[in-house]
Formats: sequence, C-alpha cells, structure tokens
Amino acid sequence: MKRFWDQAAVQPVEAGWGIALDGRPLRLPGGTTLHLPTRPLAEAVAEEWATAGGAKGNEMSMEDVPLTRLVGTAVDRIAPDPAPSATAIAEYGQSDLLCYRAEDRRLAALQAEHWQPLLDWAALHHDAPLRVTTGITHVAQSEDALRALHAAVAAHSPFGLSALGIAVPAMGSLVLGLALSAGRIDAAEAHRLAVLDETYQESFWGTDAEAAVRRTRVAADIAVAARLLELSR
Repeated sequence: MKRFWDQAAVQPVEAGWGIALDGRPLRLPGGTTLHLPTRPLAEAVAEEWATAGGAKGNEMSMEDVPLTRLVGTAVDRIAPDPAPSATAIAEYGQSDLLCYRAEDRRLAALQAEHWQPLLDWAALHHDAPLRVTTGITHVAQSEDALRALHAAVAAHSPFGLSALGIAVPAMGSLVLGLALSAGRIDAAEAHRLAVLDETYQESFWGTDAEAAVRRTRVAADIAVAARLLELSR
C-alpha cells in the first residue's frame, strides 16, 4: 500500500498507549484501534511506521513493520482466547530440539555442552525435567513435565504468546523460547543454539546457500520476538 502519512507518534489512551498517523489512530487490518500496554512498545511500533516506505506516497508493506504484525496477532487473534495459542506453543515440548542428540560423538558432546545447561534450567526453574535421546526416534516426555511447560507458556500475556508463537517454531525448541522469555539467553545466543547442528556440519562441508538464507530468516524471527518480549513487559 502507499504511505498516506507524514508522521507517526505515540499518544496516551485509556487502555494504555496508541499510535497516531498524522493524528489518526492506527488501526489493525480487522479495524481494531491498536492499543499497547507499555510506552516503549508503542514507541517501537511508531518508529516502524515513521520509517516504513520512506516518505508519504511511497509503497510500503507489512514486511516493513514486523513488530506491528506480532502485536496485531496478539490483539486480534490471541487476546480474545489465549488458550489455543498457549496449547499449540506448549506442544513443542513433546519433541524439543534440545532433547535429540546426534550419533556423531563430537557433535553429541557439543550438544551436551551447550544444550544440557538449558534443559537443567528448565528442570529447576519450571519443574520440567525432559528426557534426552540419541538419533531421531521420538522420546516420550512425562506428563508432569509437559503440564509444567504448558503452565509456563500459559502464564505469558497475549503479547508474550505472540512472540513465542514465532520464536519457538523457528527454533524447534520450547525450552529455548522460555529461556529467551526469561532473559536466561538473548536473541543471538538463542539463534546460535538453535542452529548448532547446521553450523557444526558446515564446519566440515562448507556453507549451504539455502541453509544460510533460512538461518538469516530464523535469526530475524527470534530477534523481533525477543524485542516484543522485552518491550511488552
């Protein structure tokens, strides 16, 4: 669409903070006026719209406003009934990336060194010990651990669920997502751990162009999710 505004600004509203485009409230595609819980989040969203498209009359797309897309999902899709989103995210605990170790001993040792501390953290912090296996054969997790992980996910606000909803599938790990949310790791570390297998293989076989593009996309998803988690608190 064409940019129809010159300025994007934050304004206080009864429900928190809103965004005004040349004085007119920013509305989501469904028509809802966007209200945000914190001023830092509103300022970040306003900044996206201040730069999207460059200048009035230029073309812009929703790809220019990734944070807005996530908060829009939180407000329009998750907030009316958060339970289905929490359940969908929590299901990643059943096959968490960190629980599947390589048969290659060197890679398995690297995985244990870098992944096990986060599984230990999940066991202690969330009372959710997860079982580890070798290879790709599914390992069943205890119902108690899965319930604990579900409770940890469900404790998030709609904005936190929106962030986890993009970060957890991108990484293939609920534990990494919860650690990111808790500040146990940052976005760069979460990405490094999520692609540990790929970067190990590339150290022997060289860089795969398609995989590198995918990793860049994953890194961007994790970064915007981490930003939303931080700004919405």
